[in-house]
Amino acid sequence: MLRYIIDRNIYDVLKDIVTTLDDVFSYILIDRVVVVRSYGSKTKALARIHALPSIWRYVLGKEAMYAIEVVDENFSKLGRDEQIKVLIHELLHIPFKFSGGLRGHGAYVNSRVVDRLYRIYISRKRING
Repeated sequence: MLRYIIDRNIYDVLKDIVTTLDDVFSYILIDRVVVVRSYGSKTKALARIHALPSIWRYVLGKEAMYAIEVVDENFSKLGRDEQIKVLIHELLHIPFKFSGGLRGHGAYVNSRVVDRLYRIYISRKRING
């Protein structure tokens, strides 16, 4: 049976990524992003991002929100560096307008961009401790 929990530890890593790469992710309103860890999934995905659809935002009177789901069975097998790359990848799906939509894979969401941002992130972490 599929089960979810809020993952504050991964949220802290996500927040650190957004803060460290603030020139890249300045549009991300981190307080409206939640990280959930799922258990019992059969997917091969490492993580997924979900947006609250506009009809539900209207009905519930909510602003745009995103949930990043890390699939425990797959995400937990990764080393820390790969986990950070996965989180960067998921963040790239959030559009500049933070509108509740999602960006697809392509020119902006791809492994080349993820690797470049990961190198910048690591470099800044080394400099700033």
